[in-house]
Amino acid sequence: MNHAVKVAMLEAGETAESLAAQVDVDPKTAARWVSHGRIPRARHRVRVAAILGRDVLDLWPDALKRREPAWFRRWADIEREAVELRWFELAWVPGLLQTEAYARATLALATPATDEVDELVTARMQRQAILHWPQPPLVVAVIDEAALRRRAGRDGKLMREQCEHIAACAELPCVQVHVVPLDTPIYLGMGGPFILAELPDGTRVAHQDSPARAHITDDATEIASLERRWARIVGEALPRAQSLDLVRKVAATWT
Repeated sequence: MNHAVKVAMLEAGETAESLAAQVDVDPKTAARWVSHGRIPRARHRVRVAAILGRDVLDLWPDALKRREPAWFRRWADIEREAVELRWFELAWVPGLLQTEAYARATLALATPATDEVDELVTARMQRQAILHWPQPPLVVAVIDEAALRRRAGRDGKLMREQCEHIAACAELPCVQVHVVPLDTPIYLGMGGPFILAELPDGTRVAHQDSPARAHITDDATEIASLERRWARIVGEALPRAQSLDLVRKVAATWT
């Protein structure tokens, strides 16, 4: 809940619907600025602040304290707005399902700077709050079993806790987890991970990782290609119940 925005709206006589009409967004999006404490996009923040007669930083003091890398922030905003996320990972556990220890182990691979790793881990953990919102997005994660079998950290405890965490997340109403078994022959997922996001207005956006930065696109041709790839990958994955059983079995192997 963003109490500063709520109070400012009451004092200005504005509602989510009236703000939405003036800023040209969906009323549900405007409502989330209050109920979920979401930070609007920069152009929307400026417009809303002007309508409410407040300073942007009075309403969103954390707007300039984003911990994500600058190149990732566009996707972080999309992730917060999404009503559905379809996420395939070949080598890693999806970020929204990671434990803090797993996130730290993986993020530390890219930089030796402890302070920087701390910031990145904090950002990743904060992103996971969307799973516990009153109206969370549907998150469908497909994970190659190899990601669950590859050790992170110095001992098996970290991976056992990570697998147990995935199983716990899979119990949430908004999360579905599927696993592609290790003995699956080569399949389209070998081409690499990607995420498909659907926004409230029906817009679809895709995220693909590269060694340097993410590629984010809403190009219809690229989205259609990834949609077809997603369908083929899901076809190789186990059903939800069997996937959950496999995750728990893998967890038990880590000692």
